[in-house]
Amino acid sequence: MYLRHDSSRTFTLGEGKKKNAPLPASSAGLLRFFEDETRGVKVKPEVILGITGALIGISIIMRLVFPV
Repeated sequence: MYLRHDSSRTFTLGEGKKKNAPLPASSAGLLRFFEDETRGVKVKPEVILGITGALIGISIIMRLVFPV
């Protein structure tokens, strides 16, 4: 991308700057997952999506049956 143009030289963004080196991955690229079970209600993502879809469907049906 050009910022300005002089008769002798064209200037671009980032000219004269060092290229940014990518940062190394933490822990040598290894991820740590914890297997400990926590207390609480366990709900599958499919159930949440189903409940959300049902609520949307019910609200649309109610809007059609009981117009405001």
